[in-house]
Amino acid sequence: MRLRRGTLVAAGAVIALLVGLLTLVASGGATGSSREHCSRLWAQSHAREQMVTGRGQQVVVIGDSYSVGLGLRSPETSWPSHLPGRVHVYGFSGSGFSVHSSPCPGVSYAARAPRALTHGAALVVVEGGLNDYDQPAAAIRTGFRALVARLKGHQVLVVGPPPAPVRARAAHRVDAVLKAESARAHVRYLSMIDQSLPYLDDHLHMTPAGHVDFGNVVRRALVG
Repeated sequence: MRLRRGTLVAAGAVIALLVGLLTLVASGGATGSSREHCSRLWAQSHAREQMVTGRGQQVVVIGDSYSVGLGLRSPETSWPSHLPGRVHVYGFSGSGFSVHSSPCPGVSYAARAPRALTHGAALVVVEGGLNDYDQPAAAIRTGFRALVARLKGHQVLVVGPPPAPVRARAAHRVDAVLKAESARAHVRYLSMIDQSLPYLDDHLHMTPAGHVDFGNVVRRALVG
């Protein structure tokens, strides 16, 4: 009986140790997975950054997966490629105005603005808002104001979120916040909330035709 009790105690200790180890491994795996995810997004961001399109004045685009061209066979054809000028894209999929719009650290628009302006810009186009869909209005305002402070002295156009089907209601809310903040900061704002665009099967990202339409709307706002 003593032997059985001792065996049971030892077995229990082993099980507890295994559970602890499995928990640690699971935790570490999740962290590692998150790091891999962010690293992959950074790689996509840097790759798109190298795809400079057009000629003329220096145009810098700060944006999200729409700017990166996520879901496109040829990312260099994402909507910024339809803008006039020599266009440099500094996009990061999943990022937005608010600090916590993305789980990846240091990728909010305000955080990435200094890098985007390294080589100067005659015009800065900031596109986004769909990834702020679940963020409080106060967080969006704080991020927007931090971004505007870093873009001081530059000509800026803020392009709001379109009504992507899976985030349409939230897009309307974010659009209202961005419109109000742009007016407060005396920054030009282009609302995309009434644009009917074609989307991929995820009902979030645009088709190649959607990128053409989106880019042409922004282009007309710039040259019209």
